[in-house]
Amino acid sequence: MPHIIKAGLVGVTGYTGMELARLMTHHSSMELVRVTSRKEAGKKLADIYPFLNRLPLGDLVITRPDPADLAECDVVFLAVPHKTAMEIAALLLDEGVKVVDLSADFRINDKATYEKWYDVEHTRSELLSEAVYGLPELYLDRIMGARLIANPGCYPTSAILGLAPALSGSLVETGDIVVDAKSGASGAGRGAKVGTLFCEVADNFRAYGLPTHRHTPEIEQEVSKLAGADVTVSFNTHLLPIDRGILSTIYTKLKADADLDAIHAAYTEFYADKPMVRVLPKGQLPETRYVRGTVFCDIGLVVDPRTGRLIILSAIDNLCRGASGQALMNANLICGLDIDEGLPMAPLMP
Repeated sequence: MPHIIKAGLVGVTGYTGMELARLMTHHSSMELVRVTSRKEAGKKLADIYPFLNRLPLGDLVITRPDPADLAECDVVFLAVPHKTAMEIAALLLDEGVKVVDLSADFRINDKATYEKWYDVEHTRSELLSEAVYGLPELYLDRIMGARLIANPGCYPTSAILGLAPALSGSLVETGDIVVDAKSGASGAGRGAKVGTLFCEVADNFRAYGLPTHRHTPEIEQEVSKLAGADVTVSFNTHLLPIDRGILSTIYTKLKADADLDAIHAAYTEFYADKPMVRVLPKGQLPETRYVRGTVFCDIGLVVDPRTGRLIILSAIDNLCRGASGQALMNANLICGLDIDEGLPMAPLMP
């Protein structure tokens, strides 16, 4: 009988926890054995998520978060807010447990930058140099040997994957990059807020968080590494009247005259051995519905010779590729499994 990897999930009641529970029903080599919530402790998972009724996972009893109890796990997912995650992660690492952190606590390499943008003290900054940014297309080898993964944010995943071939291949200027990103309402979390009530979101479209969105330094950190120089981006976010999905339209300036054939070839080559990114055929543009419920990132390319711009369009599911699905990819890798184990490949259609 094959060894089953024991997994824990701290923070099961949010959208990312819900999505991870959904995904884990598919997994044949990893089993959720601990799920935690202070508010819902004592209930079965199926009590709060009826979609798990008559599935084995639905009978799992929710417990209060306790690092000593979670120490029985091989890997633990932290689906809790920033600041909360850093302390739990440190305790679990001390117990020999591998950690995939879905918060922002270990994504930013520099302690001062994190504290500036998140307005809290980083009390476990000694772990920042060890944490591996969990974007497999860029850091596969490091992820496979890691014990602490900083799972990327949803917007940054879309933006960084869109920009990676262009910046690493010196196809575009490092200045005047505009990331115009739009997300479904689930990106705001499951907590009750007036701004994400149905009547506030439905039949409406608005910008928010300009120009101070907390994902900005994460994007700039990673694209600067790709470019080999400091890069400042104009990152602008909008709320779509849909449940899930991100579409980022990224405006860049071409370094020289370049036709679409050459740029498309460069993108295709960059992602040739990275199957979770699909560079679409020329003339085809991504749509959120074609990645819904999957870990795919679909990329479309447009060259505008009149303005000298390369326009990159990148679509992901914010809950799956942008959070829980990517977390499962990372957990698979640090536990010695295939990256796609337990992950659905066909989108939820229509």
